[in-house]
Amino acid sequence: MVNALNELVELLRVEQLEDKLFRGISADIGNARVFGGQVLGQALMAAASTVDPSRSVHSLHAYFLRPGDKSARIVYDVDCIRDGGSFTTRRVVAIQHGKAIFNFAASFHQREVGLEHQVERPDLPGPDGLASQHQIWARVRDRLPERLRARLDIEPAIEIRPLLDHDPLTPGPLPPQFDSWMRAVGQLPDDPVLHQAMLAYASDFGLLRPALQPHGRSFFEPDMQVASLDHAMWFHRDFRFDEWLLYRTESPFAGGGRGFSRGSIFSRDGQLIASAAQEGLIRSKALASSGYPAGGSAD
Repeated sequence: MVNALNELVELLRVEQLEDKLFRGISADIGNARVFGGQVLGQALMAAASTVDPSRSVHSLHAYFLRPGDKSARIVYDVDCIRDGGSFTTRRVVAIQHGKAIFNFAASFHQREVGLEHQVERPDLPGPDGLASQHQIWARVRDRLPERLRARLDIEPAIEIRPLLDHDPLTPGPLPPQFDSWMRAVGQLPDDPVLHQAMLAYASDFGLLRPALQPHGRSFFEPDMQVASLDHAMWFHRDFRFDEWLLYRTESPFAGGGRGFSRGSIFSRDGQLIASAAQEGLIRSKALASSGYPAGGSAD
């Protein structure tokens, strides 16, 4: 497990080529294309490398423009938009084969003292005793697509423990909400930017799942075309990604071939440490070919 975590840390630590130019490698985690969370994490690491360490990222907004090629390196071109009195803004374009595949903007903030409030953490069971996502998928290994079966032979760098233990291939209609605990499988270096990049990476795991659940659909169905279109995050408090975090995700809307989901991330002691939002393509090929509106419900 430690080896897998070390590999993920090295994956996120992009290589600096020039003053504002960086390069990252890609990892195969069973996706058809480059995993969106990888590009989020690498872009954040690249942007933060050009910012005074006294300022930490408080928000990021990104668009996935083209599918990434897992066999090719990714170049990250950082544009230093502004260095203000208390805020710093960076824009990053990720490039493969001479074309932009990803557009990213991040804002960094000098620490300040201010008014504070937050929503309460949901009163849910802790992670102890819950089956991991890896274990749940292993039960249905023979029914998984081949590219995902191979993934089960690799120990994960991030442990995810869903609150709901159900068959991921035939979920049945469920409410548009999904809760899980997550953390790195081992201790991470004391680098706050790395912990933020790890959370950005992990926040892309299953964020669109709640948009599929009311319709009883799954990522794994050949009929479904599911892809992230954009991703946003807000970082509220300091945290460590090698400690358990609760990731509550929900989908207030799906329609027109797209689904919208948002997430709240809490520490185990109840602190709201980050928020996330994502819109994605959730297209049923069968509905589209039958003339039914691609984003509608077949119920």
